[in-house]
Parts: sequence; structure tokens; C-alpha cells
Amino acid sequence: MSQEPKAGTGLADRLTSRDFWTPVRIALALLAVLTLVFVFENTQSTRVRLIGPVLHMPLWAALFATGVVGALCGAFLTRYRRRR
Repeated sequence: MSQEPKAGTGLADRLTSRDFWTPVRIALALLAVLTLVFVFENTQSTRVRLIGPVLHMPLWAALFATGVVGALCGAFLTRYRRRR
């Protein structure tokens, strides 16, 4: 008994399906494209002073690190408030 693959079950068929592109997925795809544009536009090196040492890194990496620290602080405070 051999099973024939069903028509329309491949990755290309799913990505082109109308049901796949919901408004949330469209927004996420747009955000991903904008993030890539931001990274490629901000590749110049910048100096960052962190309490003492001076670090040289791409501008996008410095901004990304700052965003991650801010997100972690926000998540911590949100979790702390829920426990109280």
C-alpha cells in the first residue's frame, strides 16, 4: 500500500494559502522586514561606555542590547506585581 501525497500540503502551498496570511502574521512579517532594514542601515561602529570600559560595537547591537535589558526589566516588574 503506497500513500500518495495529498495535493496542497507542501510548504509552498501552505505559504500561498489565503488562510495562512492572517492579520497577525502579516504584521509580524512586516515587523521582521523592518527589523532587517534597521539592522542593515545601522551597521556603523559606535563607542559604548559601560561603567568603565569602552566597548566598540555596531549601533544596532547596542540598541538591541538596551532593548533586551528593558524588556527583561519590564517582564520582571510585571511578574513581581502579579505575585503581590
